[in-house]
Amino acid sequence: MDASYHFQGDANDEQLSVTPLVGLGKSSLLNKTIFHLMPCAEHKLTICTPYFNLPAVLVRNIIQLLRDGKKVEIIVGDKTANDFYIPEDEPFKIIGALPYLYEINLRRFLSRLQYYVNTDQLVVRLWKDDDNTYHLKGMWVDDKWMLLTGNNLNPRAWRLDLENAILIHDPKQELTPQREKELELIRTHTTIVKHYRDLQSIADYPIKVRKLIRRLRRIRIDRLISRIL
Repeated sequence: MDASYHFQGDANDEQLSVTPLVGLGKSSLLNKTIFHLMPCAEHKLTICTPYFNLPAVLVRNIIQLLRDGKKVEIIVGDKTANDFYIPEDEPFKIIGALPYLYEINLRRFLSRLQYYVNTDQLVVRLWKDDDNTYHLKGMWVDDKWMLLTGNNLNPRAWRLDLENAILIHDPKQELTPQREKELELIRTHTTIVKHYRDLQSIADYPIKVRKLIRRLRRIRIDRLISRIL
């Protein structure tokens, strides 16, 4: 299934331009734009996503950028800044396990790429500000491209959800001051993960969360959940 609409722009490659995008389905124009925009980074790619559950094709893009010597910054919400997080002093619900599953994904990702974390080529920031939640999504490619989107950059958004975005091309860096200020503000309430062991493991989780995750793993349904959420 696919969905799109036609947009005719008149800006050339040397002009500041804004392009609206929409997509539904794995092969949508929006997904293709995200996929092909990432390797365009000549120096640095910055990604904001509330849930660390990237589609495999985007993970491969990130790994290739790192192997090519490019820098990658990922700003993701701490599990306690997740919409589904339930404090330990409140009654537990199954949906409350989701933030922990996302953290497991992030820990696994970082353990695989710890070398690039050590060299500061890969920077992962966790956003946390009191009891506020984090729901920011977008991509910045060098000083030339910005993608503002409602896409969570997760498998469900990639395959099932109707998503939209605005792609900004700034070839002459006319928006650089605003861009830098925006990213500086986003980073304000973040801490850098220096090692994958800085993140909790399953053994550190509350007992109800721990039992549920281990039960899901035994029947191998945790991978299915990651695909649809």
